[in-house]
Amino acid sequence: MSDHLSQQTILVVDDTEANIDVLLEALGDHYDVSVAMDGEGAIESIADEKPDLILLDIMMPGMDGYEVCRRLKSEPATADIPIIFVTAMVEVKDEAKGFELGALDYITKPISIPIVQARVNTHLTLQNAQRTLKNQNVILEEKVRERTKALWQSRLSTINCLGRAAEFRDPETGSHILRMSHYSQKLALAAGKDQAWSELLLNAAPMHDVGKVGVPDRILLKPGKLDEEEWQIMQKHVSMGAEILGNQSAPLLQLACEIAVSHHEKWDGRGYPNGLQGETIPVSGRIVAIADVFDALTSERPYKKAWEITRAMDLIQEEAGNHFDPDLAELFVAILPEILTIREKFQG
Repeated sequence: MSDHLSQQTILVVDDTEANIDVLLEALGDHYDVSVAMDGEGAIESIADEKPDLILLDIMMPGMDGYEVCRRLKSEPATADIPIIFVTAMVEVKDEAKGFELGALDYITKPISIPIVQARVNTHLTLQNAQRTLKNQNVILEEKVRERTKALWQSRLSTINCLGRAAEFRDPETGSHILRMSHYSQKLALAAGKDQAWSELLLNAAPMHDVGKVGVPDRILLKPGKLDEEEWQIMQKHVSMGAEILGNQSAPLLQLACEIAVSHHEKWDGRGYPNGLQGETIPVSGRIVAIADVFDALTSERPYKKAWEITRAMDLIQEEAGNHFDPDLAELFVAILPEILTIREKFQG
């Protein structure tokens, strides 16, 4: 018998002392064996201390072995305890019933000590292997979670760095991308999007203007109004953003690309680059459009003073159905207190 099994516990359930004596003789030197002489006693004993294996008689007064097995297998806390029936009931139908209830093996009486020892050793060795595998799987799953989290954090860091790179070339500040990203998340939740998608939007939105890295400084930093030629060049930042972010398999980057190319589209079709209209504009672009414009209006720039909140909200309501999705514009008005809390948090 293997030494590593010496501390394992076995519960013998039988109402006949002679049978108990035989099982104690067979197993007592190798395992910690406890005894119950009826079904009720077995259930009480297991409630106090869960054994590694149960040797269970079937024919007992009161609660028989079948009922003990059924109860144990129906409870998550005891369902995984291996049960071996030890019985004089040798009909095939008796064995079939035992296996249907969840027993792993069937030993017939009169008891053979070598058979009992071999069967118990086999099942406890198997149980040890299963526990080891389960523990290894738990460790592996934790390592995978940690690695996945690290990769996700690395990807978010890259996203934010690229977003900041665009901001450094623009008169806007890094606080702008923080505010408008959180505005976008709040508006997405208000629109009924689930938590996972809304968080994905939060992390993708900072990339909305990444294409500005390709716009010449003379245009990007111009303090006055752009002429027609300059405006045509400025508009190219959406297609440049799509080129930078396109053809990626990661959902985060796919959403970032979608936002980059669609956040300047307008509900009435007068936007760019594709003149999309209404719900043909991706909802991510429609959400970010409102968040981006609100923050741009309420922030000071070298070429303008910051608008008052009421003035900015008036414009968003006026442009509902023209520039903005009217339903989203209405929701943005409804969640304004939350928007202002975010604005206060990320000022500067």
